[in-house]
Amino acid sequence: MALWDQLKERAADMSANAKTQVGKFKNKDFANASMAICALIAAADGTISPEERTKTANFITSNDVLSIFPASELLEKFTFYSSKLEKDYDFGKVEAIQSIAKLKSKHDAARAVIQVGIIIGGADGNFDDDEKQAVREACNAVGIAPSEFDL
Repeated sequence: MALWDQLKERAADMSANAKTQVGKFKNKDFANASMAICALIAAADGTISPEERTKTANFITSNDVLSIFPASELLEKFTFYSSKLEKDYDFGKVEAIQSIAKLKSKHDAARAVIQVGIIIGGADGNFDDDEKQAVREACNAVGIAPSEFDL
């Protein structure tokens, strides 16, 4: 049980830190990259089920970290990236990664987006291997070693 408590504590710390960081980066590129990583996490196993889409959309609109952005704009971008991934997963993935890569020169913003991805991935209590791989790819796109996030 101690390990589970440590994981929950670390997730809470990361969430609080992410909210502080996100507040510094209230701009279009950051919002787009955040929704791109959310869509990548939702589609990490290659598909996005209607339940997964709904669960992720609900998390986006209710998450304290992302509350600095208008929910309708976030959902619009999440739907955009999700639709691309559903239509053609490989092409959609390239587009989502390119959106995240726009933050490569903005190290703090890039780290905050990675944190958003980790929070989304762990929101259901199961940060699975496919979701971790999606976050690793996002890390590589912005030039951050995945090991910085224990990935």
